[in-house]
Amino acid sequence: MKPPQPIQVSFAQAEYAQKKKRTRREVFLEKMAEVVPWARLVKVIEPRDPKSGGHGRPPRGLERMLRMYFVQQW
Repeated sequence: MKPPQPIQVSFAQAEYAQKKKRTRREVFLEKMAEVVPWARLVKVIEPRDPKSGGHGRPPRGLERMLRMYFVQQW
């Protein structure tokens, strides 16, 4: 078995790694993650979440949709 190839870092990734100032988006999402109990909310909503019937586009993840809804409301 071959050892895994090292992954080459892109210029954007290298620049982002050196970034010192956090953006407003990063700060907002971190605060939102601290305030909202995502696991508990998903646990409550999951039994009522419709699953894919096989037709059309596959559904997004429940937690992702919940987070998008919260961001829209805030």
